[in-house]
Amino acid sequence: MIGVSTYLEAGARWGVWELEAALLPVGYPRLVQRAGGLAAMLPPDDPEHAAAAVARLDGLVVAGGPDVDPVRYGAERDPRTGPPAPDRDVWELALIDAALAAGVPLLGICRGMQLLNVARGGTLVQHLDGHAEVVGVFGGHPVKPVPGTLYAAAVPEETTVPTYHHQAVDRLGEGLIPTAHAADGTVEAIELPSSPWVLGVQWHPEMGEDVRVMRALVQAAGD
Repeated sequence: MIGVSTYLEAGARWGVWELEAALLPVGYPRLVQRAGGLAAMLPPDDPEHAAAAVARLDGLVVAGGPDVDPVRYGAERDPRTGPPAPDRDVWELALIDAALAAGVPLLGICRGMQLLNVARGGTLVQHLDGHAEVVGVFGGHPVKPVPGTLYAAAVPEETTVPTYHHQAVDRLGEGLIPTAHAADGTVEAIELPSSPWVLGVQWHPEMGEDVRVMRALVQAAGD
């Protein structure tokens, strides 16, 4: 059972309805399913419930989404940083802390990787050119694994990945190491060697065909 954190949107529309909704792009649960897991949605909740939620899971995915509020890492807001998502920030930080405390395998995707870095005391670059070329359109670029890492064990060769982000890891959080880079030096994956299985990727595997990263999470969750 792999829990996936969700978006919280004020103006979602379906049928005749336009209401606040907890939602998740279908690529996330489909990727979990293709990798052999069962997907469970985790909408924002009281952070005090995070440990109880994680205790029922075999693995956790923190999904992509809005920019992390710079207040979370002690920075002034850049004008190009998007609107904050406080409910998600609070809930997902609590989920990450609970997963790390319990040794539950954790995968952070895009925003999820950035939030993992922030949870460990790291900081973010608030604007980065070249990794989201067209608004609303996923691009692609190669990432190169660092040999001997968790990520390299899952994906040992350089691959082109689906990407859409304008922020990135700056100062690494405590205990985290970089495990993949883009050609321009941007950190594209991080992991926490002191934990059983913790990985963050800056790209969006749910938008591609390669299931190896998610399969590695599902396999770790089944151990």
